[in-house]
Amino acid sequence: MRALHIRLQHLFPLGELTEQRPDLGFVTVPAAYLRPTLLHLRDREGYTHLVLLTAVDWLEEDLFQLTYLLSNRSTGCDIGLRVKFPRQAAHMESIHDLWPTAATYQRELREMFGIDFPGSPRLHEEFILEGWNDIPPYRRDFDTLKYARANYNDRPGRETHDPEQHMKQQLYPDGA
Repeated sequence: MRALHIRLQHLFPLGELTEQRPDLGFVTVPAAYLRPTLLHLRDREGYTHLVLLTAVDWLEEDLFQLTYLLSNRSTGCDIGLRVKFPRQAAHMESIHDLWPTAATYQRELREMFGIDFPGSPRLHEEFILEGWNDIPPYRRDFDTLKYARANYNDRPGRETHDPEQHMKQQLYPDGA
């Protein structure tokens, strides 16, 4: 994994390598270098399989992070490329032309996080949340409790526990 990172650093301005295991590492890539890095990994390094594309909402930093996980099946190694960008500019270049399966991930991320991927097929068709008219539910500023109270009735006999206190009582019933 380190040898791959060194080769890539000679070509692209990448962040440090974080190795999770000898066969899995993550590196941060500036958004402008995402596509060339993906193409290089696919065409020159054998990372031909897009395993997944996922997002994280770093609300406190006012950023979104996309992670593109690629696999080299012949070596059994995976590499994740992380790209951070401002929440206000919630769009990223589509890669459906590189891996057609990316279109499905991109549809989900647009619907659940509000991240746009211009040019991606069927991006603005309802996908998971039919009839949804609130902010995307995976954004950290989405108030799940407020939404539930506004849209669902309380069921009689149902108890709600403060998670922190409930877990303390479950783990330490004697108050230790």
